[in-house]
Order: sequence, then C-alpha cells, then structure tokens
Amino acid sequence: MVNRLTTQDAAFYFLEAGSTPMHVGSLGIFRQPGTGIDHNELLRLVEERLSLVPRYRQKVREVVLGLARPVWVDDRDFDITYHVRRSALPKPGSAEQLNDLIARLISRPLDNTRPLWEMYLVEGLADDRFAIFTKSHSALVDGETALEISQVLFDPQEKRQPGAEELWMPAPPPSDLNLLIGALADLVTSPGEGVARARAALGDVTTSMTEAVSAVGKIAAVVRTAAQVAPNNPLNAPITRSRRLSVAKTPLDDYRRIRAKYGCEINDVILTVVAGALRNWLLSRGEPVTEASVVRALVPMSVYIDGPDNPDVEDPQAPGHVSSFLIDLPVGEPNAVVRLSHVAHATEAFARQGRRVTAQTMVKMSGFAPATLHAMSARAASNLSQRMFNLMITNAPGPQFPLYIGGARMEEMYPVSPLLKNQTLSIALTSYDGNVYYGLNADRDAMSDVDVVRSLLFESLEELTDASR
Repeated sequence: MVNRLTTQDAAFYFLEAGSTPMHVGSLGIFRQPGTGIDHNELLRLVEERLSLVPRYRQKVREVVLGLARPVWVDDRDFDITYHVRRSALPKPGSAEQLNDLIARLISRPLDNTRPLWEMYLVEGLADDRFAIFTKSHSALVDGETALEISQVLFDPQEKRQPGAEELWMPAPPPSDLNLLIGALADLVTSPGEGVARARAALGDVTTSMTEAVSAVGKIAAVVRTAAQVAPNNPLNAPITRSRRLSVAKTPLDDYRRIRAKYGCEINDVILTVVAGALRNWLLSRGEPVTEASVVRALVPMSVYIDGPDNPDVEDPQAPGHVSSFLIDLPVGEPNAVVRLSHVAHATEAFARQGRRVTAQTMVKMSGFAPATLHAMSARAASNLSQRMFNLMITNAPGPQFPLYIGGARMEEMYPVSPLLKNQTLSIALTSYDGNVYYGLNADRDAMSDVDVVRSLLFESLEELTDASR
C-alpha cells in the first residue's frame, strides 16, 4: 500500500527553499553520568527506540512529472551512523561556542534523498557536560502519525529503560510504474487535486498553499486581530540561509508569582516579557516607537496536557487542546503592568471567540512532548501569509521533573523553531523542571544583534517581577 504524503506534508516538503530550511530543532544539555555516555551508546539507544517512530526510517519519493503527492518509502539503505553524528567543542566548550555550532547546523538543509532528520552528540562542554541536538523536517512530524524522535528517547528515571527487541526489514519500494498508475487513479478520483498539482508544477503555488491552509484549519483555530498586513519593522526583511542562535534560561516561579499577582495566565506573562524585550530592542536600534506601536505575533499553538506534573493546565478535564491566534504585542506601552493587561485582555478575547480542538495526548514513555508540539506549531505557521504577522512565538509546556537519556540527566532544554520567509526572528519556549527556556533563532545578517534581545528578555522579566512584589 502506498503511503502518500498528506496535502500539508507535501506543501512543507516543496516549500523548503535555500533561505528557509523547514526543520525544527531541539537542544538538550546533559550532565555526564558516572558510567559515561558516548557516540556508540547513543547509537544503540536511538536504534532501540526507532520502532516507536517508524517514519524516521522512511524517505520521500517524488512521483514522475509531479502528477501526485510524493510518497513515504522505507529507506532500504538506512544508515543510522549517517543520522546520529558526533561533534565536539575545544575543551572547555563555552555556551557561546555551542550556540555558534548549533547555528551552523540549523543553517544546513537536510538531505532529501534520505530520511529527513539528523542528531548530533556534542562533546567537550565545560563542567563535564555534553549536548544532544536533533533536527527534523516539518514534513516528517505531524504529531499524530509521526512524533519527533527526542520524544521517545527520554526516560523518567535515571535507570535506562530496556528497549524492545526488533528486527527491521524494509518494505520493497513501489515501482515507478505503480506510482504512475496510482497517480493516474488519483487524478480520476480526485480531479481537483490533479489541477492543483499541475498548477504547482507550472510554478503557481497559490492553490496548493490554499489547500495547506485548509488542512491546518483542522488542527488550529486562527483569530485574525486585524485585516491589514502586519506593521513594518526590522523583524521583516529578506533573509539568508545562515543563522544565529541565542538562548535564555529563566525561573518558572517568577512567571507563577506574576500570574498569581495579576490573575492572568502564564502564557500572558511570557508574551508580555517578549513584548518588553522587543520594545527595548526596537529603541536600541533607533526605530520610531509610539504609544500605538505594536508587533504582531503568531502564537500558533498553546497546548495544555493534564496531569499532576502540569499545574498550569487550564482545563483539567481535557487530555489536551490546541489553539492558534494572532496577537498585537503592545511594544509602544512603556508600563510593564499595563502591557500585561493589554496582552491578557487580547488572549481572553481569543479564548471567548476561538474554538478548542481536541488533540491526541502525545505522551510516549516519558511524556516529554514539547519537541513534537513545536514541530506542529511550525507547520501551522508556515501555511499562513507571512504578511499577516511579524514573528512566530511557540510555547510548549514540558514536565516539571528531570528526564534522562542513557542515565544522563537533562539539565537544560532549548527548542529551535525555523525562520519563515522574510522573517528575521523566531522565538520558541519550553518549560522544563522548574525553568522556562527560550530559543531565539535569527538570520545571521539581518538580526546580528539577537543577543541583545536575549539580554532584554531578562530585563523585561525583572521589570515585571519587581512590579509584582
């Protein structure tokens, strides 16, 4: 049976351009266990868990003349040593050196002749630590039939959980003739899609993008805050393939105290912190900022999963829900508390007008789902016109207890969401084990001062924290 890419998956696969690689990343920093963990150990662990993410042994095969959507086929030459790689920093490796390395890895597109993912073991970090960086194409991870691979690698205890014995045998690939016959059959049963494919082949991608937007509508409700295009500011400019990465670690308790003081949601506090940082960044660049100035953000996904380890759940009766909305961040407001009030009212209006969509509980083994949720967020954002918003902010809550890989405790976790066309910055957040972690992915040329935004995030949070005392 041919396993064809969905309309949405195919849109992401063909959308990838030289300056906008469409993979999502996840950077974990670990404390080396007493027994140690090396490249061979990581290879064994990944191989044990691959049966839980079978898509990670499959590659995309296109149909002749583009007559139908591509298909997923088993990679008969699958080589795990190609996908799980080893790198190192000169000891003692600093955080800045690690960020530079990850930025270079983010910049490289994935090889579309192989399964669309890579994993890197980065050794040589200071204080006897190492990092694991994974990147997976947005077409690969849909949150339903395919999870992000790091989601199945973590254990909730230090003792490594045994993996299932499995002998993987790749299925024989379909012949070109069979793919052609299947494509022609699809043209008969679904002529509308055939027209869309023909237009896409001729360079008219509007129809296929419209279909992708329709597909996204099934998993996300988007509230448009305004009919006009997003405001002009330095967050929107032509971008290159090269990236910069900056990260920030902040205490989750600070957000909880602010939430308790003002009766809002933690997500409101996070968006207000970002708004404050962007306000001061615009001022640092000498940009005109008035009381009416806003930055429009797409928050593609706010996901809440119930359970005792997620105390910030809005609806404990639901296994999870997914929502997306556009919000104008009030960067022109100088008062942090008033900014928070504006954000809270905007998100409350969305909650009243939007509709909730039940999501599958994406808890496998450890229950660490943020990487999958960030991938789903990027999928949702990629299908909307980038003229509608200035930047994407993804926020995926994680477990508030430590997780392990091969006995190594994860101390920090930074998500990395892709840049969209003509957008110089994307911000991804994950809460984990008492902290909120920011990953700032930026264009190397257009956003050379991304570290300024990172510093201003701390200042913005401190401003709100002082006001809540």
